[in-house]
Amino acid sequence: MVRQYSMIASLDVQYTDTAAFAAAVVFDDWQAASARSTYIASECSPEPYEPGCFYLRELVPLLTVIDKIIEPVETFVIDGYCHLSDSLDPGLGAHLLERLGKSKTVIGVAKNRFRDTTHAVELLRGKSQRPLFITSIGIDYEDAAKHIASMNGAFRVPALLKMVDQLARQFAAQG
Repeated sequence: MVRQYSMIASLDVQYTDTAAFAAAVVFDDWQAASARSTYIASECSPEPYEPGCFYLRELVPLLTVIDKIIEPVETFVIDGYCHLSDSLDPGLGAHLLERLGKSKTVIGVAKNRFRDTTHAVELLRGKSQRPLFITSIGIDYEDAAKHIASMNGAFRVPALLKMVDQLARQFAAQG
């Protein structure tokens, strides 16, 4: 009998003037040193950036690359926030979850503080003095931060999150 278990996918999007390039890196567990598989997808004519509505630009490319994933992913790690405030104003992660269905888990890992954010868990990794800002839906913020802290890599950004960023950048550069 084949064991069925859920996996984790990290997601990122990069842009050129005319297209959005999304990447996904799928891995088996939080401490994985390598990806099980990678996916890329592009979208022509991305939405323009609108302050406070980042999700409008990111959502379609993310959903396009998610549609390509064949593994049973239950947790998605995004470059951004799930909630924008302690009153749970929806960020990219909340909008993504709404489109995916409530049975999934989304963890937001942001590299920069959003406005006067105080609700995100600040996580220091490696020797960095700059925190990552962790939010989540479907899992407690503190537990999500523990998962991100446990990820492979000695630097601020875990290795597989850096990998998805680089994959999206390379795909955009070829675009």
